[in-house]
Amino acid sequence: MFYPDNNSQSYKLYQRAAQVMPGGVSHNLRFNAPYPVYYKRGRGAYFEDVDGNRFLDFWMGHYANILGHAPDLICRRLAELLADGVMHSGLVSQYEVQLAELVCELVPAAEQVRFCATGTEASMYAVRLARAYTGRDMIIKIEGGWHGANSDLMLAVSNPYDQPESMGLWPELNQYVVPLRFNDSQTAWEIIKKYGDRLAAVIMEPVVGVGGFIPAEPEFLAVIRQETERCGALLIFDEIISGFRVALGGAQELLGVVPDVVLLGKVLGAGLTVAAIAGKKQIMALADFHQQHNKWERVALGGGTYSCNPLAMAAGLQLVGYLKEHRNTVYPRLAAAGDWLRSAIVKAFAGKGVEAVCTGTGSLFMTHFPLQPGLKIKSPYDSNCLTDVHKREKVLKGLLLTKGIYVMHGGGAISTAHTQEDLEKLVAAMEEAAGEMQ
Repeated sequence: MFYPDNNSQSYKLYQRAAQVMPGGVSHNLRFNAPYPVYYKRGRGAYFEDVDGNRFLDFWMGHYANILGHAPDLICRRLAELLADGVMHSGLVSQYEVQLAELVCELVPAAEQVRFCATGTEASMYAVRLARAYTGRDMIIKIEGGWHGANSDLMLAVSNPYDQPESMGLWPELNQYVVPLRFNDSQTAWEIIKKYGDRLAAVIMEPVVGVGGFIPAEPEFLAVIRQETERCGALLIFDEIISGFRVALGGAQELLGVVPDVVLLGKVLGAGLTVAAIAGKKQIMALADFHQQHNKWERVALGGGTYSCNPLAMAAGLQLVGYLKEHRNTVYPRLAAAGDWLRSAIVKAFAGKGVEAVCTGTGSLFMTHFPLQPGLKIKSPYDSNCLTDVHKREKVLKGLLLTKGIYVMHGGGAISTAHTQEDLEKLVAAMEEAAGEMQ
């Protein structure tokens, strides 16, 4: 068992951390009972903790590390830049121009782009931009959808959806946001019609993350795209997870629907701090301070100290450039690996008499334990309200940790560093865990 025999240093660090940080961490997902694993170094598909334990990793830096931990092409580029004295400067750099050009070339919705540091910032800017562009106040979001800690969208994120997501939120904000169940086409049509003349935007993940990396169904996407265009509202895709992960152009390329605004991050930053908001020129132009001289006539986008950090821009440029050059091998390989793994996980649990469903798109996967036989998971509601969440989040994760495998939400992301042997190792561990559950 990794807990507590093999994790004495992690335990000691957590005891110290709990004295100086609320809960001992600065990101809740990084805690696992009774104390978190403390990372020391990573390479490829594996990382090592401070106690010398080696883990096969499928969390992959919040799904950002598409080439695995510390890929050589990124490490070499960062070493070159650091040796040349390139660090944070507070000035513009050539790398942000080049990365913006590449984003606009590859992402269908991106005609112009503004970089920032986090997905929370990007979603905050997107809501602000949509309200300014349309002159309207209402936002529709997906029930169970997560867009960072943006107060404007902190509604119906986690179960129970009808309770406040946090203390300290301004209650009146809720009257301007309406939740919508994912892949419910009829309700989507009804809600957009109801709020049409007040609706600024629909914001959604086209591949919803928290619910199981489930893609939007064609009818659902078609209704939302057609109805937002009809009533003059914007369609915002949050592709923080899916951008450059499920396809080079993101889920919009995969699903064939182009939004008005798109949010990007994770893979875009190659392991460094980068996020972005991009969209049509006439929308993004509201942030152009050259054209809009008065502050009340423009939208404030950006301004963070570490926006466009040159190291992050250069790393993102290196990674996205690599993905562009190898798109015909990277994405088919990752998709095939994902298809194989999802099927193998279901079979592994079934072989031990445990019903499991494994959802996902491309290289992303999530395992669920239905509370009723034959459940088809189509939305975060299905994933979080109709399955055994404790078994997924606590039991399975804990059992896999004892076998040297790190997952999040019963799954994670495959990288190009994962071999077929690594995938088979995960399946064997899942099968063993299924037996232990019984």
